Amino acid sequence: MQYGLRVAARTPETGMLTLGPTLETPRLVLRPPTLQDLDGFSAMMADPESARFIGGLQPRTAVWRGICAMAGSWALQGYGMFSVFEKSTGKWVGRLGPWMPDGWPGTEVGWGLLREHWGKGYASEASAATLDWAFDHLSWTDVIHCIAPANTPSKQVAQRLGSRFLRMSPLPPPYDGEPAEIWGQSREEWRTRKK
Repeated sequence: MQYGLRVAARTPETGMLTLGPTLETPRLVLRPPTLQDLDGFSAMMADPESARFIGGLQPRTAVWRGICAMAGSWALQGYGMFSVFEKSTGKWVGRLGPWMPDGWPGTEVGWGLLREHWGKGYASEASAATLDWAFDHLSWTDVIHCIAPANTPSKQVAQRLGSRFLRMSPLPPPYDGEPAEIWGQSREEWRTRKK
C-alpha cells in the first residue's frame, strides 16, 4: 500500500482543497471528504440498510453537516474519515477511517459503505490501510471499532482485521440510545499479525 502525507492539496478531479493524505490500496483510493462527495454520502444515508448502523436515515441537509464535521476533524485534529473510491470506476464507495469525537470511547477506525459495495472486501481492505496510517502517523497505540450488537457484517470485518470483542460501552449523544460493542486491538497486535 502507498500513502503520502499532505498538509493540504487540491483534488485532481475538482481542484477542491483537502486537508490530509491520499491512501491507495490495490483496488481503492482514500482521501479526505470534500463537498464533491455529497451525492455519495447522501445516497448512503438515504438507504435504510446502509444507514441503519451509522446514525440512521438522514436528509441531505444533515449529511452536508456530517461532511463538514469530518472535514473539520481533519482541520482540527489532523485525521478524520476518508471518502473511499473504486480505482477501476472512480465511484464513491463509502466513508471510512479514524474517528474520535468528544466523549468517544477510544480511538476508532470505523466504516460505512453504500450497500451496492457490500461483500467485496472493500471495508477490510480500506480499514487495513487506515490502521497502518493511524498507527504509523497518528502514533495511536490501540484502535477500537464501535459496533451495534445486531451488526454481524461489521463484526466479521473487525474479525478479519484481527480485532476482538473487548467490552460493551455507551456512546455519547446523539448515539446514546443503546450500548455498542467495542471491538479492537493494540498497535503491537496489528503489527505482529501483519508479519
